[in-house]
Amino acid sequence: MTRPTHPASRAPARAALLGLILAAALTSPLHASAQTAPSPVEAAAYTGLHAAAHRGDAATITRLAATDRRGLEARDGNGRTPLHVAAFAAKHDAIRALVAAGADTAALDADRYDAVTIAAVADDEPTLALLLSLGASATLVTSRWDGTALIAAAHLGHDGVVRRLIAAGAPLDHVNTLHWTALIEAIVLGDGGPRHQACVRALLDAGADTRIGDRQGVLPAQLARSLGYGPMVAMIAMIERARPPAAATPR
Repeated sequence: MTRPTHPASRAPARAALLGLILAAALTSPLHASAQTAPSPVEAAAYTGLHAAAHRGDAATITRLAATDRRGLEARDGNGRTPLHVAAFAAKHDAIRALVAAGADTAALDADRYDAVTIAAVADDEPTLALLLSLGASATLVTSRWDGTALIAAAHLGHDGVVRRLIAAGAPLDHVNTLHWTALIEAIVLGDGGPRHQACVRALLDAGADTRIGDRQGVLPAQLARSLGYGPMVAMIAMIERARPPAAATPR
């Protein structure tokens, strides 16, 4: 007969797992701080399309782009195109004018962020929805950690953004260089509160794979349990109970 394990005997293993999570979290990217929006000094020095994008001046964008299409992909000191600047400033008329003139929606700035990820990190659903409607992709690999807009949004608990990105075809199970998926980031870098729970629910409902673990092979359910995030543990358990059993291996 197998003897039940006393909770105290599990404490060292749980403490070790929590230590691994904490160490990873302390060295992980903070997407909001990793992005660099134009400073007031930079914005004041802008000219041409960058200045028009920051102001939201669609008429000037259309006029300038008609005679200088190369300016659409011109870079400022942090590698930002006019479209990046317009996305940071949430200038919708400028975004429309830039894309209509031929701006590259997949361009990455020096921090390797595209306009979609900029809007996702800002929790700016209207700007994100506009970009997606204009043909921008939710599938790009972005940031210096080879993540995605979905991973960044899940990390930050931006549940509305997560749902929009899923609907736009964002890769659910992309693994970044930290060996974390969007589901794992929503757990280990979240606070366990309502918005991160909503991110986990959206990811699970869309089919995120609960069998992908972190670099140490620890699964999402184990991570959530170790952090005391009961509602997340319950969500994952419900999905796993509903999963069809694996087919037997033929002999």
